[in-house]
Amino acid sequence: MNWKPVPPPVPVTLHGRTVTLEPLDAARHAAALWQAVEGHDEVWTWLGDGPYASEALFREAIARKQAAADAVFLAIVPETTRKAAGYASWMRIEPVHGVIEVGNILLTPRLQRTTAATEAMYRMAAHVFEQLGYRRYEWKCNALNLPSRRAAERLGFTSEGVFRQHMVMKGRSRDTAWYSMLDSEWPARKLAFDRWLAPDNFDGEGRQRRPLSY
Repeated sequence: MNWKPVPPPVPVTLHGRTVTLEPLDAARHAAALWQAVEGHDEVWTWLGDGPYASEALFREAIARKQAAADAVFLAIVPETTRKAAGYASWMRIEPVHGVIEVGNILLTPRLQRTTAATEAMYRMAAHVFEQLGYRRYEWKCNALNLPSRRAAERLGFTSEGVFRQHMVMKGRSRDTAWYSMLDSEWPARKLAFDRWLAPDNFDGEGRQRRPLSY
């Protein structure tokens, strides 16, 4: 193969047409994120942490994510508001094998079902494949989390099955659905994303004219 290990990701700012991703920072992002999640405990249903009883506790959690040694967290900042409305991370990073996962994704109600949310996932994938040179990009979720499974498929990930009793999370046994995207598949995925994100694919109300498809 003549394969050589790739570099691990580092905090980086990624600019898109509808969204900017920037290194998660408690001082810059915690207040806006708290405003977006307060009163919406349902957003934590499938995540390993939360919900939080106070802004102070939430800010501490954001600070821990910011300082994490085994993941790189990025805040998702829509251009329409210029305020953080979610975050995502690169995690389970294996530079020797060229494997990395996108996970710990928090999409608050302000970000859900928006063009910015889709573009954020595109920009993170593009950075992994095009700038860092990874071979395999993974998406994993609770097998019962049907919205996440549908999102993975819509974003161009391929289902690889379900790992039964894979972990215990929040006191419950979790089966984990595994998905992947390969570097050989990325050019076609990139083309589909670019076509979908083109301004002429959206009407005056911001509704898509053509769905994201491959």
